[in-house]
Amino acid sequence: MKRPDRSPVSGTLLRRLAFANIVANAAIVVTGGAVRLTASGLGCPTWPRCTDESYTATAEMGMHGAIEFGNRLLTFVLVLIAGATLLAALAHRPRRRGAVPLALAVVLGIVAQAVIGGITVRTQLHPSIVGIHFVVSMLLLLVAYALWRRVSEPDGPTVPVVPPAVRTLTWLTVVASAAVIVVGVAVTGSGPHAGDADAVRNGLDPQTISQIHADLVFLLVGLTVGLWLALRAVGAPAAAVRAALTLLLVELGQGVIGFVQYFTNLPVLLVGLHMLGSCLVWLATLAVLWSTRERRPADHPPPPTSPTASTSTEPSHPAPAPA
Repeated sequence: MKRPDRSPVSGTLLRRLAFANIVANAAIVVTGGAVRLTASGLGCPTWPRCTDESYTATAEMGMHGAIEFGNRLLTFVLVLIAGATLLAALAHRPRRRGAVPLALAVVLGIVAQAVIGGITVRTQLHPSIVGIHFVVSMLLLLVAYALWRRVSEPDGPTVPVVPPAVRTLTWLTVVASAAVIVVGVAVTGSGPHAGDADAVRNGLDPQTISQIHADLVFLLVGLTVGLWLALRAVGAPAAAVRAALTLLLVELGQGVIGFVQYFTNLPVLLVGLHMLGSCLVWLATLAVLWSTRERRPADHPPPPTSPTASTSTEPSHPAPAPA
């Protein structure tokens, strides 16, 4: 009997590369925040060059130029990681169903982010473009997380592990989490950390939009508490209960940072931590969503169907009893 070809890329390496995409895309959100919080958004005043004469920052451009150029260089690190993940997904045997399209989406998303970043610079850090830049980062985290979970699971069909009502509550929590992030972007666009002293703001009243953001946070926390209790009540898998509790704890930590930064006039360090917290809340939300379903092995027998009346004769070889 012919032995199957050995995969040139191990499953462990593929999973590690996929996880590295999550870490890298979260990290560049934080470094991008550092660019804005240090007023270095126009440290390189044009794009794709750093200046009209040079692709790199010069000593005369000072700290702001170095910070902005350093953040641009991180894009190449992300491209290398995403490219390596795509090649690994292509080379892995047996090829994981759906992994290649997800890996390709990460690569294309990073390239799109670079272009959006360039538009951000050329529009003098317009808050709407900056907001789009951040939201796309969250979408990239979604795709990177989906890729990591995909290469960590079997190739069979997905099945829910909680009742439909709990699944619906999970999706409501995901929607609320996304709404908190989007409105948080609007809060940032109305505040003082624009990325440059002369950058325009979105014109929203900071106090009003901050109150809306806080109300959505309370809604999210309430939904998460309800989801955690519901998962416990229906006897959901321990992983799902832990994921909901983790999300709740991350939300509470993020909420504390948010309230403290608001009442202390938005200190730079706390705003940076709040941006990191946004990534963690989103990833914890995705973990809850994925925990309410499982993917079975490809050769897993289908669930038994209810018997129906039939006039056909009995099969000559009855099916074996389920294990």
